[in-house]
Amino acid sequence: MEHTPTAPAPASATSRTSPKDFFLWLGVIVALYSSITAIITLLFQYINYAFPDDLAGFSDPYGAPVRIAMATVVVMVPTMVVLLRIIRGTIEKEPGKANIWVRRWALGLTLFIATITVLIDLITLINTFLGGEITPRFGLKVLMVLLVAVGVFLHFLADMAGYWIANSKKATYVGIGVCVLAVVVIVSGFFVIGSPQKIRMLRYDAQKVSDLYSLQNQILNYWQVKQVLPADLNSTVDTFSYQSVPMDPQSKQPYGYTVTGPLSFEICADFNLPSPDTANRGEFFGGETMYYGSVDGKFESWEHGVGNTCFTRTIDPDRYPVGAPKPI
Repeated sequence: MEHTPTAPAPASATSRTSPKDFFLWLGVIVALYSSITAIITLLFQYINYAFPDDLAGFSDPYGAPVRIAMATVVVMVPTMVVLLRIIRGTIEKEPGKANIWVRRWALGLTLFIATITVLIDLITLINTFLGGEITPRFGLKVLMVLLVAVGVFLHFLADMAGYWIANSKKATYVGIGVCVLAVVVIVSGFFVIGSPQKIRMLRYDAQKVSDLYSLQNQILNYWQVKQVLPADLNSTVDTFSYQSVPMDPQSKQPYGYTVTGPLSFEICADFNLPSPDTANRGEFFGGETMYYGSVDGKFESWEHGVGNTCFTRTIDPDRYPVGAPKPI
């Protein structure tokens, strides 16, 4: 008996939604939204770096937002492209899968969010323009969000109409283009935050600044109690407390300390890199970097160059009365 092959289901027919379909589309939604968020975050950080603003705060010297976004793009963009490829391949084999409820809801939700994003973006642009606050930095951010939202809207509107299923080669080219764009965005991040080795050197330097700040407080407390500066750093240790003298985390050697006068001293350390320029490169809120320490509301700079750097400090007896040591 000869077997007659079953004709494929018409495009108007609807197949059952299997657990595989549900989780494939759930994976696409998670990968898509996290990828878009990460890409916009990266673009915003690049704009912050390229266009400092006097009203902005300090940026993270280690580029934590950039690193998190880069890692997200590396993982989620290829995941999204692969999942969409699997889904569209399934629909080519079984056209009824194009009408399952999870696909309609996923595409509809994405189109809705993209539309709302475009509208909010335009409202924000107009409102800021009317307030006379348009800057290149702000304008570029609005433009980036608008381009990404419009691109997502058009792509998935075409998907809902079945364009990418009917033109699988073009869909493949789009997927390749998205991956290339992701690579360009990721590579650009290294020009902002530097290599992992550079970030490690910055962390060493940050720990050294923190240690010097702690040593400064110990010296100050010693002077308030003894009315004289300590002869060496070991003299600042209180044996009845858990206090200790920090050592250079990189060389494992003591930090430099020199008494230069009755009320003045120097503390020194060897640094790997100059202090990163993070001022005015963050978002629109205040903040202090590790390179500034507040002493009773008065800021002291800990900015440094490469190599051995000494910081001169002079104690003000009126600001730090004898007998009232500052808590460490």
